[in-house]
Amino acid sequence: MTKTIDYFFGIGSPWAYIGFDAFIELAARSGAEIRPYLIPLIVENGAIYSRDRPDARRAYWMKDLRRWAALRGKPLDFTNRSALSDPTPAGFLVLAAQLDGQDWTALARALQHAFWGTAADIGNADVRKAIAEAAGFDGAALEARAARPDIAELWSSNRDVAKEAGVFGLPTFRYEGELYWGQDSLPFLERHLSGEKLVA
Repeated sequence: MTKTIDYFFGIGSPWAYIGFDAFIELAARSGAEIRPYLIPLIVENGAIYSRDRPDARRAYWMKDLRRWAALRGKPLDFTNRSALSDPTPAGFLVLAAQLDGQDWTALARALQHAFWGTAADIGNADVRKAIAEAAGFDGAALEARAARPDIAELWSSNRDVAKEAGVFGLPTFRYEGELYWGQDSLPFLERHLSGEKLVA
């Protein structure tokens, strides 16, 4: 029977960016299919946006991001981040690729790297299109596809699924009904995929 991992993530999540390749590689090693759910943070379930955290927690968060990024070999650029547009439309682009059977992982990787690795303003349509083109996609066609109603509907239904499942933060992985929050929980997911579930 095929193993299926529900993958709740967002382009605007630095942790999803840092853990993306490690997760994709784990799924491939385990022969698991990934079912992607692009979502925002689920505040009703307890998520807290970084801007709403106390200064001490934000300072630790940034240091921890840098530690993990170094460990995973991922560049991080915090230059002028407050001036960047909302990255949500970039997620819609990935949803468009997903629905049309294109390589959503390649597009997500390119957009995440641009946003977190180079501080590109992926909320800007022209910037998104250029990134998509450089990654081998038809940027204009994806933008047009992302504007269709079924994309917004999928975003909304993804959020509903995540809320019902108890997801709050990103990324979160669900396998056989068990949630694993954070890219640092990948070792626990790996054990579960191999048949060893540490907590019943």
